[in-house]
Amino acid sequence: MVSRSYSNLLELASGETPSPSFGRMSRRIPRIMTVAGIISDLDDDPSESVCSEPSSSSGHRDRLIIVANQLPIRAQRKADSKGWIFNWDDNSLYLQLKDGLGDDEFDVIYVGCLKEEIHPNEQDEVSQILLETFNCVPTFLPPDLFSRYYHGFCKQQLWPLFHYMLPLSPDLGGRFNRSLWQAYVSVNKIFADRIMEVINPEDDFVWIHDYHLMVLPTFLRKRFNRVKLGFFLHSPFPSSEIYKTLPIREELLRALLNSDLIGFHTFDYARHFLSCCSRMLGLSYESKRGYIGLEYYGRTVSIKILPVGIHMAQLQSALSLPETESKVAELLKQFFDQDRIMLLGVDDMDIFKGISLKLLAMEQLLVQHPEWQGKVVLVQIANPARGRGKDVKEMQAETESTMKRINETFGKPGYTPVVLIDKPLKFYERIAYYVVAECCLVTAVRDGMNLIPYEYIITRQGNEKLDKVLGLDSSTLKKSMLVLSEFIGCSPSLSGAIRVNPWNIDAVADAMDCALEMAEPEKQLRHEKHYRYVSTHDVGYWARSFLQDLERTCKDHTQRRCWGIGFGLSFRVVALDPNFRKLSMEHIVSAYKRTTSRAILLDYDGTLMPQSSIDKSPSSRTIETLNSLCRDKNNMVFIVSARSRSTLGEWLASCEKLGIAAEHGCFLRLKQDAEWERCVPAVECGWKQIAEPVMKLYTETTDGSTIEEKETAMVWCYEDADPDFGSCQAKELLDHLESVLANEPVTVKSGQNIVEVKPQGVNKGLVAKRLLSEMQKRGVSPDFVLCVGDDRSDEDMFEVISSSMAGPSIAPKAEVFACTVGRKPSKAKYYLDDTVEIVRMMQGLACVSEQAVTA
Repeated sequence: MVSRSYSNLLELASGETPSPSFGRMSRRIPRIMTVAGIISDLDDDPSESVCSEPSSSSGHRDRLIIVANQLPIRAQRKADSKGWIFNWDDNSLYLQLKDGLGDDEFDVIYVGCLKEEIHPNEQDEVSQILLETFNCVPTFLPPDLFSRYYHGFCKQQLWPLFHYMLPLSPDLGGRFNRSLWQAYVSVNKIFADRIMEVINPEDDFVWIHDYHLMVLPTFLRKRFNRVKLGFFLHSPFPSSEIYKTLPIREELLRALLNSDLIGFHTFDYARHFLSCCSRMLGLSYESKRGYIGLEYYGRTVSIKILPVGIHMAQLQSALSLPETESKVAELLKQFFDQDRIMLLGVDDMDIFKGISLKLLAMEQLLVQHPEWQGKVVLVQIANPARGRGKDVKEMQAETESTMKRINETFGKPGYTPVVLIDKPLKFYERIAYYVVAECCLVTAVRDGMNLIPYEYIITRQGNEKLDKVLGLDSSTLKKSMLVLSEFIGCSPSLSGAIRVNPWNIDAVADAMDCALEMAEPEKQLRHEKHYRYVSTHDVGYWARSFLQDLERTCKDHTQRRCWGIGFGLSFRVVALDPNFRKLSMEHIVSAYKRTTSRAILLDYDGTLMPQSSIDKSPSSRTIETLNSLCRDKNNMVFIVSARSRSTLGEWLASCEKLGIAAEHGCFLRLKQDAEWERCVPAVECGWKQIAEPVMKLYTETTDGSTIEEKETAMVWCYEDADPDFGSCQAKELLDHLESVLANEPVTVKSGQNIVEVKPQGVNKGLVAKRLLSEMQKRGVSPDFVLCVGDDRSDEDMFEVISSSMAGPSIAPKAEVFACTVGRKPSKAKYYLDDTVEIVRMMQGLACVSEQAVTA
């Protein structure tokens, strides 16, 4: 397939293929009408779902489209107010990411908003300049829409909730506002439209950043089923108890799961996300060879845990500036020459950074340790708030009043205990404060990553010029001290820091005292350990690692058959083996009518009977269908179930000619008046005395779990337990049972909400073999085989049926239908969506048999 780049929305809407002249590095951005109103949640036109067929890859350098709320661009009006001057924003993580990758692997293009508002009359010209000069595609949003999206939904609803603040009252962030949510969705759709102008869906990698664009993956996946899509969340992800209060909780989860790779800074954030997927969507995850993956409609969504790093070259360059040396000399004169020790805080002015808690801890330090009065100074750099509202103003007022109280209580001529810097500082000025600070304090009550500690560590390593300014010789070992909140993303990776609970004022004060009193060799060892980690795990390491995993996750895209299902934000893509398809009723009925020797194997729970049913006994309609199939002399019909023979015998007593295989095929009966046979040799069940107490222990400690004892097997079921806890307990039980039953002739298996112990060698595949051999004994080779099941235990039947097609037990050119329930990876070649479709199919076949019998 020829690689395509959708360069014009009108062409896409009309279904026309764009001109080949708009190639891989298209430079022209056509005029886009800015939508001032609200766009519907999703355009559900199925014609927009692209890429349903495998594509061929062309040999060229990969291109990466980085999508974020803001472009890494600074814009400034020209002096004559006619036009703009644009420059790179060196402080942007997204620009640093590109530098970290280098120029060899990827061509990078950016999609995002500008900080400055651009008049609609200038937007075409600005788009052209930014694309040609900076490889940037600006997304223009009307001011009202941007305000509702960013200041409304992002900053007043998502941001507080992700930082564990529930809107318990209208003052705390405000209650959920549906119109703000619609604005958020609209902006995400506008971003998708801009990406569509430059993307080559078969080739490009798309990397979306942060909570501003959480539903964007759905819009892109809808248009391009095979898009190679990564998402990285730079904020915390809250626990499920907090997250599930969000009215649009499932929409956000499903949107994120339309990515191929989802990145988090810490294991805690990833664990919370996985827990939400389990509790709200019923999904489970597996760790395979060190990679965490979620199976989602045949696609594997990978989870990446990797804290972002800093731009080493940028920091080292700033350290070498003459301005930095001058500022360091100035600060030394201000503090060291006055025999002062500087503690440093650098935070944004927002309610989660814990600035006021830090000031209270400083106050407590001076009260509990009067020896530090007149010596220790806390310099708090407060960056301008990114959000706005009553909460920010209240925090600013509290910070200023606390600082004033401390300075009035402990200050004296020539000594101010707290210095608050609330004006924007240049980067080199901030670096100078790092160089001089004895200890850096980061006491946020909740924060995504926070790179301030990393910057501090690298800066304290310094260079030769700064060593001279500081009066150090080249052999002097460097040192740094960190007091870190345990609620920030970088805390787990800095094991040498003094970790604190920022709410515990006394503990933070003690940590500050400990940092000041610590012996020099200990400070040097801690600094060395931190420097070794931070310098090797920089922003380039982070970006390369993420993109390597994204390439690995997407490598089989072209080998899968994809199509979209669902409406609105419930849209998802089903990706399956090219040979796996839905079983057509017309196809199977036609084959059923043509054939004269049929073998039919049916699972029970989850196939003929929905798993969700409380009463699992068969309905009269099911019994009638089975009897109709059995009365047809051309059919041999078997129910193959994990249930006991007594239960199945009682439920199916009125089906005289029906074959039954119980306990996964351990017991088998060809028809009602036949004797039950054992498919495997009888074994002693002494192992039950070992397994039962273990299962009872887990049943007592797992509310909602039960034990089912069968003749040859035991099952621990946790269907009614808490999904997270039940799954965790099941893994522990599986390991425990495997350990204590290692020398017993049994197998321990996990299934859907169960852990089962059964004799070795027992599986449903034995029943399929027995049925085929029984027909062979009668001199019959089936020319029609139907095998239907819904879970892992049925895969053994599918495998036997598939492997027998080339042998004598099945007639040449036989019609074979191995069918699973639901679209998922399977050894079956066919699927039907649910038990309703299975029952409808069986009733259709029964109707054909009835007509044949009465004819």
